[in-house]
Amino acid sequence: MVNKLRKKFVITAMLSLLLILVIMIGVINIVNVRHVISEADRLLTMLENNDGYFPGMKFDDRPEDASQFSSEEEIQPTAESSVGNEPNPRPMNPTNPFQFDKLNSNRDAEMPYQSRYFWVRLDASNNVTEINLGHIASVTENIASEYAIDVANNSQSKGFYHTYRYILSEKEDGTKLVIFSDQSAAILNMLTLLLQSVLVGLCALIAMFILVFIFSSQAVAPVVESLEKQKRFITDAGHELKTPLAVISANVDVLELESGKSEWTTSIKNQVTRMNGLVKNLLTLSRMDEERMHVVFSDFDMSKTVKDTAVSFEALATSKGKKYQMDIEDGIHITGDKNAINQLASLLLDNAMKYSSEKGSIHVLLTKGNKYITFEVSNTCDAIPSGNLDRLFDRFYRADSSRARETGGYGIGLSVARAIATSHGGSIEALRDGDKIIRFVVTLPKELPKNIQKMNK
Repeated sequence: MVNKLRKKFVITAMLSLLLILVIMIGVINIVNVRHVISEADRLLTMLENNDGYFPGMKFDDRPEDASQFSSEEEIQPTAESSVGNEPNPRPMNPTNPFQFDKLNSNRDAEMPYQSRYFWVRLDASNNVTEINLGHIASVTENIASEYAIDVANNSQSKGFYHTYRYILSEKEDGTKLVIFSDQSAAILNMLTLLLQSVLVGLCALIAMFILVFIFSSQAVAPVVESLEKQKRFITDAGHELKTPLAVISANVDVLELESGKSEWTTSIKNQVTRMNGLVKNLLTLSRMDEERMHVVFSDFDMSKTVKDTAVSFEALATSKGKKYQMDIEDGIHITGDKNAINQLASLLLDNAMKYSSEKGSIHVLLTKGNKYITFEVSNTCDAIPSGNLDRLFDRFYRADSSRARETGGYGIGLSVARAIATSHGGSIEALRDGDKIIRFVVTLPKELPKNIQKMNK
């Protein structure tokens, strides 16, 4: 129980952190991609509005030769420059690099010299009439023509073509201008950011796992202490109750010898028997270690064990007017604990007897497959619990408290049955078969799993 609780704590913490990291990494990279696309579209829109050129550079598209441009065409007054004899309204601080107005102004001024792009002009029939490759070195005229014609035939006004972001502008006379902006560097930066963020997230996840694993024992320490106290109380209370119950039973026997049987002595004996059953179940519960009971494995005939147990309930079923059917395949052997399997069969059959409908039916089935053995006990039921039937295996859970009081149930038997199935490397589940039949299906491996074999060596 403690190890399982600690494991759940670690898994929950790690899944929570993983979810946060995935969302953070996803948001950061999505925002970065959208920013790159936005900047590329901003550049292309500027070039489209100026017929493929930057403002002030239409007559010579070589920004490297800046001396050919007149100052009137190139230099535009900005907020940082002085106009006439006016002082600069925002004086620069040489020790502060984070001045966003200046940074934006510098970026816009350097954009013509940093941007890698080319454009192709097409006529109405998509024939190339003009190509401008003055701002790119990796593209030839043939490649530029091929790209432009493909984009024009695709008829999408904006998008990606290989590593280029493009914009398609159609003029009133039917001619087209296709502008491509090289995004190779931006794509590499995006991939680098993605890789770095994933690596950082992975390192954070590993570091978090180490810390959570180290401190998980302290986190679950109060629960562990509470469970240990509960287990010790159940064990002590169970042993302490045995003595007074034995004394009461002996005193009742003496009273019956002296005064004869009466309804009062019979009632006392019934209650003592019921209390003895409760104490036995409590002690069984206290011996559970993480829902795994201590068992001694050997090869035995499971068919005979189950059949002997089932036959012992046949007379009880007949006396209560219930239809009792057994379909037990012969010769099924299993490696397990014979006493535990016998207890498992008894618990399921006793549960079926208690909670089956009046004049109902009970069916016991044992079959063998290639790798697994299936043991099933089904019975008719007036009111099958709604919702998840897995709750029936919780300790002290009772779907119908009033019915449980009538039948003497305490909500322990099925949890013990699950512990037995788990200790053999198997499983047990409760299934609905229509509205009136409930089935308890136990699946056990023919051969013990290696991890259980190692635990019992």
